[in-house]
Amino acid sequence: MSTSSGFINVASQSIPVTQTYPNSVTVPPMDAHNQRLVSYLHPPDWSNPVPAERYNLVVIGAGTAGLVTAAGAAMLGAKVALVEQHLMGGDCTNVGCVPSKAMIRSARAVQDVRQAHRYGVQVPDGVQVNFAQVMERLRQVRAEISENDSAQRIQSEYGVDIFFGKAAFSGGDTITVGDQTLRFRKAAIATGSSPVQLPIDGLEEAGYLTNETVFNLTECPPRLAIIGGGYIGCELAQTFQRLGSQVTLLQRGDRILKKSDPEVSDLMQRIFVAEGIDLKLDAQAQRIERHGDEKVIHYQQGDESHTVVVDEILVGVGRKPNSQGLGLEQVGVEADPKQGICINDYLQTTNPNIYAVGDCCMRWKFTHAADAAARILIQNALFAVFGIGRRQLSGLTMPWCTYTDPEVAHVGLPASQVAERQNVRTFTLSLSEVDRAITDGETDGFAKIHLDGNRDKILGATVVARHAGEMINEITLAMEKGLGLGAIANVIHPYPTQAEVIRKVADEYSLSRFTPFVKKLAATWLRWRR
Repeated sequence: MSTSSGFINVASQSIPVTQTYPNSVTVPPMDAHNQRLVSYLHPPDWSNPVPAERYNLVVIGAGTAGLVTAAGAAMLGAKVALVEQHLMGGDCTNVGCVPSKAMIRSARAVQDVRQAHRYGVQVPDGVQVNFAQVMERLRQVRAEISENDSAQRIQSEYGVDIFFGKAAFSGGDTITVGDQTLRFRKAAIATGSSPVQLPIDGLEEAGYLTNETVFNLTECPPRLAIIGGGYIGCELAQTFQRLGSQVTLLQRGDRILKKSDPEVSDLMQRIFVAEGIDLKLDAQAQRIERHGDEKVIHYQQGDESHTVVVDEILVGVGRKPNSQGLGLEQVGVEADPKQGICINDYLQTTNPNIYAVGDCCMRWKFTHAADAAARILIQNALFAVFGIGRRQLSGLTMPWCTYTDPEVAHVGLPASQVAERQNVRTFTLSLSEVDRAITDGETDGFAKIHLDGNRDKILGATVVARHAGEMINEITLAMEKGLGLGAIANVIHPYPTQAEVIRKVADEYSLSRFTPFVKKLAATWLRWRR
């Protein structure tokens, strides 16, 4: 996450220091890149400032949601404190978006080399992957990007007081960090989420990886089992398979990416199998045994019991909100263990002076969702007087993308809700009908757009393409501005591009309006004009 976009610099402030936070943080392996990372995101010699008499806003958690909230509020003149227990930047910078996409880029490069013969380019047999170098590049990229989230930058450029330590509410307007007390008028909880733990017999004893530890690897596991076929599991399954692991993907349901369209699941399952991933659907892990360096997974598939022997296990079955240990009961903030901190549509908790934002309370667990919601929080908490001018979370048009190859991007109503609605018109076009996709040899994919009945109102869309995450923005903008397929059809797209698939879908809509009655009127008019 970077707070540089959308904010301007604020003159740095001179902040007196009296307390040195003694605990240092390590990120294995502590090479030069990770040392640089830690120096930015949790400096070992950092000294917490003397607290101000009172803050307009105290933010707990310095991930994407917390950073955008704190920097944005300070930029607008608020006196802000930001508290972080571990590494600034949160999951996105440290164990999520940044490292995973760096690793995915290396995996794509491998696949491009392996498929070069399709384009008339001959490469030597047996492409070699240097996994250690892949992971070193990951750490280098992460360290470089992390400077945007550094404690020194957020403090000096935005004037935010940065405190490292564990925060907890101690009263109606106070938060304690170590032996310091921060007084606030408004507070924001942005504590993020953690990997879900599975109650599988023997899993803890055998040992396993999550997104919080997998990017610490320096050697590629020859055999890797991934439990969970959601977006985390699928992205990493394809990535590790391409980088040299033999991946077994265990999915409890009957298809992967179950929140997407069934056509998406079918396509990605076919691609995964073709790339060599051992896909186990309707597979439920029962217990795990460790035999030396090997791990044996016993799983049930239908009425049959099976085993698979691997070197490492990666659990990627979802996220749980971080809401424990904050002293919420002290301030009347309600929380659910599964859903997280309870908020209304204005991001307000059950205590009207305390707000929450990001993974700890929202169903959208995306970096860009946390960023967008943080901007709503700033408006509602600091600038809405007597409720006037408040913005609603439900008013956001939220796209998301799964970074498999091809990518799966979606915006609007989920596929399940579209199927439940009456009178929905759907327009679909395969990439096999798009010239640029054909020339690129990337015809696995499609664009699908749903309209509300006979109106030209877009309800939602799915794009599957190698760069679908870039392509979905056109549809998101149209939805945000109330534009339909008719407007998109009138937008000139450069030829040839894969994004033309969206314009072609819009053309299908335009042709659908040319009914026999309209054709008859047009023919009558043209005869009259002869």
